[in-house]
Amino acid sequence: MSDPTRTSQSTRHATDPAAAAARTPAAAVAPTIRRPLAAAFRILLAAAALTGLLLAALGSPAPAHLVTRFTVQANLAVALVSACSAHRAWTGRRPVSPRVTGALLSFLALPALVHYALPAGGTTAFTLPEAGTPTAAQTIGHQLLHALIPLAALADWLLLTGPRGFRLAYAWQWPAYPLLYLAFTLAFPTTAGAPPPTVTTALTLALVICLLPLIAVGIDQVRPSPRLHHNRISPTGISPLK
Repeated sequence: MSDPTRTSQSTRHATDPAAAAARTPAAAVAPTIRRPLAAAFRILLAAAALTGLLLAALGSPAPAHLVTRFTVQANLAVALVSACSAHRAWTGRRPVSPRVTGALLSFLALPALVHYALPAGGTTAFTLPEAGTPTAAQTIGHQLLHALIPLAALADWLLLTGPRGFRLAYAWQWPAYPLLYLAFTLAFPTTAGAPPPTVTTALTLALVICLLPLIAVGIDQVRPSPRLHHNRISPTGISPLK
């Protein structure tokens, strides 16, 4: 198979315009495709994540201790990556690697499932601490971080990115940090700011951590492609004439 980045001996030393065009790699003449809608959505996602973190900190008696919570760490990462991804979409640069976006998607889904589906999830360090009488700011912050941000990240993935970007190898890489965090909460519950989970809860969390990436990869392989702005003839858009 020929390599589009390599040139033949007959055109390597030619200087006329036609030969120069023949020596130019296809990737170097690809048109810049800006995606302002995706950029605006991701800026809003980053702003919502930062707003939720700020509200959660205002409603907590010990804001500094929230950094040890998995939900806070995941949303901080999402705010940074979403801002970077928005800049890339606005300027037409290469998008953030699916290895990163898929990991953050599973990181956001984990505390949401723990918060709403696991009976003892509210007592683990994967979610935000529950107050006896939560304030309005704390309630809104919890809803943003546990519900709205994961749903928005899911919509970004399904509606604004192409399918089949996740690889099966990622399913063995994404659980690494959550499993290490789970081990940390078992070994150092005081530092994590929450009581250690029971054996049943810990095993359930480990199972969910390992299953979420597999589910994401499986859905990514079969989901339809969204209507993204691309080349009219070729979706790769490698030719400036198309």
